[in-house]
Amino acid sequence: QVQLVESGGGLVQPGGSLRLSCAASGRMFSIYVMGWYRQAPGNQRELVATITNGGTTNTADSVKGRFTISRDNAKNTVYLQMNSLKPEDTAVYYCNAVGRSWVTGAFDAWGQGTLVTVSS
Repeated sequence: QVQLVESGGGLVQPGGSLRLSCAASGRMFSIYVMGWYRQAPGNQRELVATITNGGTTNTADSVKGRFTISRDNAKNTVYLQMNSLKPEDTAVYYCNAVGRSWVTGAFDAWGQGTLVTVSS
């Protein structure tokens, strides 16, 4: 079973920065894509950014130029550097990983979520 553990959320003032981390563990053969999604109260979960194991990224227009996704394949960890945060970035941020496990075959795993609150 693949597990994702997120960290780094919290309260930050507008214009501030936070860095989220998500570490994957389990009997994984490969993780093809890792990414971050977010869900604000009353809204649907939306894509923030994804990154493939080759380093190709996809970033939502709403955060482009402010958020940067990166990945350490050796550590099975994905990061989200969030700069110039705005109140509208307030949400629960979820980590996602898609890949193949030695035990279960293909997997699509989610973390438990970490709350980011941008407020003065």
